[in-house]
Amino acid sequence: MSFNNKSRLDPNQVEDRRGRGRGRTIAVGGGGLTLVIVVVAMLFGVDLTSLTGGQQAPYSNESVGEVYDLEAECQTGADANERQDCRIVGFVNSIQSFWTDEFARRGSQYTPADTVLFTGSTEAACGYASGAMGPFYCPADQKVYLDLDFFNELQTRFGAQGGSFAEAYVLAHEYGHHIQDLLGALSSNSNATGPDSESVETELQADCLAGVWAFHATDTGYLTQVTDQDIAQSLDAAASVGDDRIQSETQGYVSPESWTHGSSEQRQAALKDGLQSGDMATCDSPGWTP
Repeated sequence: MSFNNKSRLDPNQVEDRRGRGRGRTIAVGGGGLTLVIVVVAMLFGVDLTSLTGGQQAPYSNESVGEVYDLEAECQTGADANERQDCRIVGFVNSIQSFWTDEFARRGSQYTPADTVLFTGSTEAACGYASGAMGPFYCPADQKVYLDLDFFNELQTRFGAQGGSFAEAYVLAHEYGHHIQDLLGALSSNSNATGPDSESVETELQADCLAGVWAFHATDTGYLTQVTDQDIAQSLDAAASVGDDRIQSETQGYVSPESWTHGSSEQRQAALKDGLQSGDMATCDSPGWTP
C-alpha cells in the first residue's frame, strides 16, 4: 500500500496532543458506548475531548526532545509514505473523503470527526483514558482518539502482522462508530455481553463499515492501490483484537459470555462483508437505516 505522492493532505483533521500533560479527571460514560472498554483494554471502544478548541500548534515532548508539527511535516502523500503520523493523517483524510461522498450520494451530509493523537493519557468529553485502553471513539465530542504505541502492542503482545493497512483498519473501525453515531445506530446498551449481544453487534457493524471504506479507498485519490497483502494485514489485525484472542492472552482462558466486541472469527467475517461488497447495506442490523 502506498499513498499518491502528489495528493494533498489536510492535517487539520488530526489534532496532535503528543508530548502534552496527562488528563486531570476520571469520568465514566459518554454517548453511545460507556466505558466497558476498561475491560476491553486493547480493543476499540469509546472515550474523550479537545482542550484546545481544535487549534493546531506544535507540541514538544521535553523528556525526549521531540517536536510535533503535523501542519509543517504532513503536506503530501509523499510525506505519508515516509512518516507514520503523516500516514495517519492520510488515512483519516481518505476515510472522511469517502464518507463525505457517500453521505452526499445518499442525499445526506457527513459531519467530519477529528482524530486526536496522544501519548500516555488524555482527557475528553467521555472522560479520561490511557493509551493502554487502545483506540476509541467518543460520541460526546465526535472524535477518534489514538496513541500510536497501540500498533506496537498489537504486534508484540497479540501477534498481529502489523503493517500500514492494519493501522488503516483500526482507524476505519473507529470512524465506523462515527457513522453509526451520525445515523443514530450507536448502541447505548453497554451492559449486555456475549457473542450475540448488542454490544458485539455494534462492534461488528463498525468492522463491516471499515471494510466498505477499504473497498473504495483508492477511489478517494489518496491511495494508489490496495493489494492482497494490505487486505491480509487488515484481516489479521481484526483477528488479533477478537475477544477470544484477547482473553486467551490476558487471562489464560476464553469466556464468551463476557464478550463485548466479538471473536476473531466474527470480526474477520464482518470486515470481509464490507470488503467484498463495498456497500453500507451489507452492514445491516436491527434499527440500521443507511
